[in-house]
Amino acid sequence: MHRIARTGAALAAVGLTLTACSSGGSDSGSTDGGSNSSDTLTVGIKFDQPGLGLQEGGDYTGFDVDVARYIAEKLGYSEDQIEFREAPSAQRENLLSNGQVDMIVATYSITDERKQTVDFAGPYFVAGQDLLVAEDSDITGPEDLDGQLLCSVTGSTPAQRIKDDYAGDVQLQEFDGYSECVEALAAGTIDAVTTDDIILAGFAAQDAYAGKLKVVGNPFSEENYGVGLPKDSDMCQDVTDAITAMIDDGTWQQLLDDNLGDANYTPNADLNPPTPEACG
Repeated sequence: MHRIARTGAALAAVGLTLTACSSGGSDSGSTDGGSNSSDTLTVGIKFDQPGLGLQEGGDYTGFDVDVARYIAEKLGYSEDQIEFREAPSAQRENLLSNGQVDMIVATYSITDERKQTVDFAGPYFVAGQDLLVAEDSDITGPEDLDGQLLCSVTGSTPAQRIKDDYAGDVQLQEFDGYSECVEALAAGTIDAVTTDDIILAGFAAQDAYAGKLKVVGNPFSEENYGVGLPKDSDMCQDVTDAITAMIDDGTWQQLLDDNLGDANYTPNADLNPPTPEACG
């Protein structure tokens, strides 16, 4: 009798195990705008760029953040399925290559060098490199920066471009992020910050810097912002289609107005809104 009871209990346990295995849900996600009930979409954004990607407590705001939300919805993800992760400039390629994020929407300029290791969908915005200086500064363009202290952010390229192409004697002062650069500029310990005009406009519009800092307004490059994806990602075309829809249905302009309307900033109308290119 004891042997029979033990055998029956064992068979019951096997049956429960088989039932549990057969009832498990699929991990595959929807890409047609429907509900994606089992997956999480991890998106890399900036945490320190006002108007573009900013973390304040548990809230994430900015143009890039809202672009990511729009794309996620088109891919079939609900708001509570999006996980935002910080994507510093120097770590973006590694985050994608190591599978720590599914995509990056973080003022990520499309370049041939980066396309060797990651794919891009887009562009979803075209910015131009410019300068942020003190309100009373005489600097009017990159050629005025010889002998000046210019912020350089680890892993980003704009400051080095100025040294290479415009002002060989500029002194680069390296910081981890643009928020630290802008703080140093406001304190008078550096002379200028350079990056894309839309990023600088977001900082200049903050209450803490009102009347103290200004964007020179003399852009000297084109920076095509793309959505970064792992190399050979099967999401590339879906993301490109979502960007196109966002531009065509008027959401692109609305998101720009909502996030940067107070910055007195007008993007280059000859380049924006952009036309997304083929994936890759």
